[in-house]
Amino acid sequence: MSAFMGENMNPKIRSTTIIAVKKDGKVAMAGDGQCTLGETICKGNSTKVRKIYGGKILTGFAGSVADAFTLLDKFEAKVNEYGGDVMRSAVELAKMWRTDRMLQKLEAMLLVADKDTMLLISGDGNVIEPEKDAIAIGSGGNYAYSAALAYLDSCENGGIKMTAKEIAEKSLRIAGSICIYTNDHVTVEEV
Repeated sequence: MSAFMGENMNPKIRSTTIIAVKKDGKVAMAGDGQCTLGETICKGNSTKVRKIYGGKILTGFAGSVADAFTLLDKFEAKVNEYGGDVMRSAVELAKMWRTDRMLQKLEAMLLVADKDTMLLISGDGNVIEPEKDAIAIGSGGNYAYSAALAYLDSCENGGIKMTAKEIAEKSLRIAGSICIYTNDHVTVEEV
């Protein structure tokens, strides 16, 4: 038995908050850097938000890191196959995810976005386009999502002026102050 893992040889992996925000023709995606194994922080400076396809598409993941990289690789292959079409690539990945036995065992979720489209790709084969101009995944996803909606509402009603990038970062920081599986090492990318 590993002393690091204690009695639980299969600890639940929890980590991360990823949020995407669309505003004024821009999409920003922010992610924290915390990786957790059981009740232990393994790493605090991971980068879980990346640009692909020549910097035109944003991707972010929550869940098992190895599983997420597998999905990111497969999504990027679909993006290249379908000429940068985010929706088609996401749907084709979700189809593959639902039918491939190996992929069905992966424990991760993806957010993907280009300047026009934001999508959540889930492990059960769903591709979800948000109703509002924000979407989030991960342990602190609901906190970040709520904060982003409040910021967006305030911007629409003349209360404050913020960019998509500012909203994504501030929303993630709020989640990090609430969720113990989310930290304040923030990576933000924008298209």
